[in-house]
Amino acid sequence: MKLSIAIAAFNEEENIGRVLSSVKDLADEIIVVDGSSTDKTVEIAKKFGAKVTITDNPPIFHINKQKAIDQCSGDWIFQLDADEEITLELAGEIKEIVKKGSQFSAFWIKRKNYFLGRCLKKGGQYPDPVIRFFKKGKARLPCKSVHEQVEVEGEIGWLKNDMLHFSVPTFSRYLTNSNRYTTLTAMEFKERNLPLNLFTTIIYIIVVPLKTFLNIYFRHKGFMDGFPGFIFALFSGLHFPTAYIKYWELTKKDDN
Repeated sequence: MKLSIAIAAFNEEENIGRVLSSVKDLADEIIVVDGSSTDKTVEIAKKFGAKVTITDNPPIFHINKQKAIDQCSGDWIFQLDADEEITLELAGEIKEIVKKGSQFSAFWIKRKNYFLGRCLKKGGQYPDPVIRFFKKGKARLPCKSVHEQVEVEGEIGWLKNDMLHFSVPTFSRYLTNSNRYTTLTAMEFKERNLPLNLFTTIIYIIVVPLKTFLNIYFRHKGFMDGFPGFIFALFSGLHFPTAYIKYWELTKKDDN
């Protein structure tokens, strides 16, 4: 039984070395689909022996993730983001499953999310389960939304050990990611043909942001994560008015 690692990347020279180091002794093959990076992402990936395919960089990044999955030849596939890392404990657990087999088609994995240098333990950010480890041909990404999970054919189990996620090393990186995500949400508003009126303006400019902040910061105790917890709650709420304003711009552009 063999294990393939599937990674989609774009301008990840600061991250991709870390994730590849964590899997180089685990994987039988590493597949990287690169969205035409302009930095050293491809060069670094090839140094680790990855098979690299260069393509375009679609707004819904899961399209490239699925391309990487499709290229895998292993009996088992582990799909990783460039800003993630597999711990030694998790790697050992994966090796055992690949070696012995399993009744499950896929597995949920808990993630420790690092935000501005701090692991967020509250605010609904842990355990943040994701499905990333699955038998070839048993799981697929719908490629419709940025936060979607894979669709699995068969039973899903749980792994015991955590995966690490370093999505926001700097606030500038967070804003870059946020810009992409709010644009996708604006496009979803457009697909739904969300009305632009006083009611929806109040809902998405005031009500939803406030509700989101209070839910993360107080209900899920985000305040226990210090200043990074406050910033995460605040900007999670601001996602919605930003997306709504972008949607308003898209609509006005179409009218012209």
